[in-house]
Amino acid sequence: MVDSRGFLTVRERELAPKRPVALRLLDWREVVEAADGAMVARQASRCMDCGVAFCHQGCPLGNLIPEWNDLVHRGRGREAIERLHATNNFPEFTGRACPAPCESACVLGINQPAVTIKQIENSIIDRAFEEGWVVPQPPSRLTGKTVAVVGSGPAGLAAAQQLTRAGHTVAVYERDEEPGGLLRFGIPDFKLEKSLVARRVEQLRAEGTRFRCGVEIGRDMSWRELRRRFDAVVVATGASVPRDLALPGRELAGIAPAMAYLTAANRGAEAGEELHAAGKHVVVIGGGDTGADCVGTAHRQGALSVTSLAIGRRPGTLRPTGQPWPTHPTLFEVSSSHEEGGERSYLASTVEFRGDGNRVTGLCVAETGFTERGREPIAGTERVIAADLVLIAMGFAGPESVADAGLARTGGANAGDPGGPGGSGSQGGSGGFERTRDFAVAEPGVFVAGDAGRGQSLIVWAIAEGRSAAASVDRFLMGSTTLPSPVGADDRAFS
Repeated sequence: MVDSRGFLTVRERELAPKRPVALRLLDWREVVEAADGAMVARQASRCMDCGVAFCHQGCPLGNLIPEWNDLVHRGRGREAIERLHATNNFPEFTGRACPAPCESACVLGINQPAVTIKQIENSIIDRAFEEGWVVPQPPSRLTGKTVAVVGSGPAGLAAAQQLTRAGHTVAVYERDEEPGGLLRFGIPDFKLEKSLVARRVEQLRAEGTRFRCGVEIGRDMSWRELRRRFDAVVVATGASVPRDLALPGRELAGIAPAMAYLTAANRGAEAGEELHAAGKHVVVIGGGDTGADCVGTAHRQGALSVTSLAIGRRPGTLRPTGQPWPTHPTLFEVSSSHEEGGERSYLASTVEFRGDGNRVTGLCVAETGFTERGREPIAGTERVIAADLVLIAMGFAGPESVADAGLARTGGANAGDPGGPGGSGSQGGSGGFERTRDFAVAEPGVFVAGDAGRGQSLIVWAIAEGRSAAASVDRFLMGSTTLPSPVGADDRAFS
């Protein structure tokens, strides 16, 4: 086991340093520097190897956290990556893009700072790639069965890799020009450099997964034709319909969904003046991770000012009484983007968009009040914030409609954080396509994984669902399966 007294002798939580703000604003490289190996091993020794490891339940992937903490502490990196990959196809993605509910569930976190699980995970996979321990794992035999995966985000990639390794011939259809979904086009490089995504895609290709980019199912090929060509289909299209803010002035130019802005920036496009922050006063509506990504992107593009608006109260720095351990609490956090500047405003309800001609010039904002009907702006507290570019980062309403896929929508399932602590302005989670517990829909041989079924959620849920849906597909095709199935379609996080 990990050092039995480590949590007593190493009480401080140490994290890798971030690059200086003045330096990192000059480029798009990752903000966090590589962690020192000795420090990571020291932090791994703090793991208590609990009799009931709640970190397992905190993460839907069921990561074997105490096991690889022990291996890191002992310097056995190759065995550590084997244990990490046993439950997680892409730890370099989760280690960078997940808010780490495993750390919120860490038993040590009851009376000490939690083990730095996310940092340890990153160090394991980064060293594994450096040492050449991550290699393609093509199947030893082919089954003769074919599977189409629609969508190449984390759920689609996980399902594709699992099914390819099981011996099926898998083709991934992606309407964008490159695979990766929001990993590639939604998350900025300063959080997840795109070379990491490309590296994994090349591994999948070497294992036998085929990618068909620039093909939109429902437009370039019908869903019925896709179903006719393949023995099974996995729908992993995500929950990409953004929540909007239908207020007076919404039609003005210079107002856009956050993801449209981030996608333009990730394509390296100077997407014209419309979606570029240079020389502009930028306002971001929504206080979650997507809003923070917009803040960091606007800083790097040379915005004159950046203001984030959150409709709710500023969260506290300690666990709320209604969110006890081991739940993932709503806490006030300062992301790397917020460290870089800008203003954060809470209890801010947008009342209307103001404009000059057909272009936005400001937002009328009032203080949020709380009534029996919910959150409402308080009359008489209005103020105007200058804005040349307004980004709506209020989460997502669900997957895009598909005309002939035979998929029905749910009424609005639970869906992770729709925009961040007190900040989205949403009235609940988004829903997805209806499916059974084993991810199947009414059409035989069609399965739904990730945000397309669950609604907007975390990357760890997307990968867990991709792995589980792959097991269901394999069982459908072969009658049985040995693939792992960490979650069911109706499973939920601690709440």
